[in-house]
Amino acid sequence: MTDPMLIKPELTEYHWALYACGHLLDLTSEPHPPVGLYRDEQSATLHGLQMWPATFTVVDLHKDDRS
Repeated sequence: MTDPMLIKPELTEYHWALYACGHLLDLTSEPHPPVGLYRDEQSATLHGLQMWPATFTVVDLHKDDRS
């Protein structure tokens, strides 16, 4: 990162992943990575609703870490 105004993200802060789920519409049969990582569930859900209202899912990446 060459721009001094951009801070490298701390990936451990991002607990939520947004997936587009194209497989629900038979658009793909291959697994795909998340389209975005978020610090809070609400932001991930709102982005998913705006982009793919019926075919997205939000996953808690740290769910197994919690007891």
